Amino acid sequence: MWLERQWYRKRLHPLLYLLTPLSLLFWLLTNLRRSFYRMGVIRSFKAPVPVLVVGNISVGGTGKTPTVVALVDMLKSEGYTPGIVSRGYGAKAQSPHHVAVDDTAELAGDEPLMLRQITGVPVVISPNRADATKHLLAEHPNIDFVISDDGMQHYALGRDLEVILVDAERGLGNGWLLPTGPLREGPWRLRGARWVLSLYAQHPFAHYVGEVKAQAWRRVIDDEVVELPEHGALYALAGIGNPERFFTSLRHQGIELASTQAFPDHYRFTADDLQAFKDKTLLMTQKDAAKCRGMATDNWYYQPISAQFPDKFKADLLEAIRHIHK
Repeated sequence: MWLERQWYRKRLHPLLYLLTPLSLLFWLLTNLRRSFYRMGVIRSFKAPVPVLVVGNISVGGTGKTPTVVALVDMLKSEGYTPGIVSRGYGAKAQSPHHVAVDDTAELAGDEPLMLRQITGVPVVISPNRADATKHLLAEHPNIDFVISDDGMQHYALGRDLEVILVDAERGLGNGWLLPTGPLREGPWRLRGARWVLSLYAQHPFAHYVGEVKAQAWRRVIDDEVVELPEHGALYALAGIGNPERFFTSLRHQGIELASTQAFPDHYRFTADDLQAFKDKTLLMTQKDAAKCRGMATDNWYYQPISAQFPDKFKADLLEAIRHIHK
């Protein structure tokens, strides 16, 4: 957490200078790897159907999951039959694994499980996105479009389109590659990219700006739509890429919080972590609710969010997709 905070400070902390040789090595290795794929020294898997990769060039939350959900809905409304592949960060299932709606977050990973439950389309997880795609298409031959949740830097999977999300609030941090900074690839990756999208505000690199809409509150234990209690202290936790964004969104809704607690992204909550909230009214994200449901009490709530694309983005992207099929 300390390191991540330093990534987004304007001035480089003196201790981070010790990591700069590692960032230079990271730059060398990633560029060599990408060059080998571009030159055909290492071959990418070309799927028989269009592949769209949703990702970013930085570590942390930029809105990939709601973007994938919105893209699935858009494609389905146009008559496509999409499927999703994802890494399944921290999943214990043997890969490739076909995510079931009744899987646990521990087995399938929090984000893939949420995608499966929300979209209703097939989701396959594997650290190797190419293997996941092959498995997805073998099990579901009717699928005519694949969306890769993350995997921007996973060049083993060929792609027809890339939607790159940028964080308008935090920007690109200090501009350094990992581990000195938050970047997986340099800002050059955004220059000339066609589909650069920001969901929260305008960003210098973004060609399109969408919105994130908060939905009705739901109870963690049974997903029932509820109204938040009008009386009593409210507490909030978040184990996502940018926890402060969730806390800020609650305050913007006029919700007064007694306290907040941030956890690392993809954090696996334990009963000990949550013991202090057993008798409290607790608010969390949908992603965290998937991991906490088995330990939840009836006064814990989560708020789903949805991504809203500008009309120009949808029209341009659908035109590009139709061009792929020609």
